[in-house]
Amino acid sequence: MLIGEVARRSGVSTRMLRHYDSLGLVRPTGRTLGGYREYSAEDIRRIFQIESLRSLGLSLRQIARALEDPAFAPSALVGALIRRTEDRLKREQELLERLRTVDASAPSGWQDVLRIVALLHGLNSPSAARRQQAVLAPAEDVPLPVEVLAKAVLAEADPNVAGALRWALARAGGDGVASVASGLYSEDVDIRRRAVLAIAELPGVEATALLADALGDSDPTVRRQAALSSGARGVIAAVPTLVDMVVGGTNDVEAAEVLGSLSRDPGYADRVMTALVDELAAHPANATVRIRLTQALAEMPATITHGILRQLTHDDDRTVALIASALVAVLEERSDG
Repeated sequence: MLIGEVARRSGVSTRMLRHYDSLGLVRPTGRTLGGYREYSAEDIRRIFQIESLRSLGLSLRQIARALEDPAFAPSALVGALIRRTEDRLKREQELLERLRTVDASAPSGWQDVLRIVALLHGLNSPSAARRQQAVLAPAEDVPLPVEVLAKAVLAEADPNVAGALRWALARAGGDGVASVASGLYSEDVDIRRRAVLAIAELPGVEATALLADALGDSDPTVRRQAALSSGARGVIAAVPTLVDMVVGGTNDVEAAEVLGSLSRDPGYADRVMTALVDELAAHPANATVRIRLTQALAEMPATITHGILRQLTHDDDRTVALIASALVAVLEERSDG
């Protein structure tokens, strides 16, 4: 079969067939009387073998070795090709994400594009200081893209950089809550912790609803942050977690302050007081817990906490009784004033 016919049937150009010949990959078995290349059935089979290996990403040198060396083992080469292909796909996926980020920011000109690219480079830096600088020192007074900030917030492990990102996200405007909300439902607990911290700094009803939902998270750190933030926004469902924080001594002072704020709502006061008093009854011999609960009662309005504090002045634990007495004295002094 002549070279033109082979090219038509195989889909390999005549130029490439001549290149194969010059490299010794496929040398036509015969020649016509006129000196034209004439390919045998075996030659054509070898062409298809070469094209099959090329489709896997092998170079012509690698193909020559694979076809000529009977002892050649393909496993190592195929493994290397897999890793190389994975790396290429990763780079292309990163490029695609950058392009989508630029497109989503709706740049009005190339300066906006360059600003976003510079931000992305800064946020991807291995240096925490460089990442923080990229957020806090923008080149121009251009709002940072919310999607970029939200993604960075959920991925950032350095506390200083994370704080800068949350600050930037809070002032960026736009739909920051929706952009970071998915992090609350991640299987990765670290991402959920970052998400609840970010949402806590965002205003609005949607943020409050997400914080209330996070009260049921399986991770105690997420629940506590959600309780502090949602309780400060008036979510009464945060009370059980806040009381647990007082009992357990984890951010107990902050939790007591939030409980005090909630108890200033007449509709919530009884529920808060009942929860604290029930815990006092549940820990009759634990002086440390009773001290924290007594101190938490001092955050409640005097009109509802005075009576229980007076009872605690006669507590069996001397320290509890002394603290309660001091708090009663302060309340009565304020009342007289």
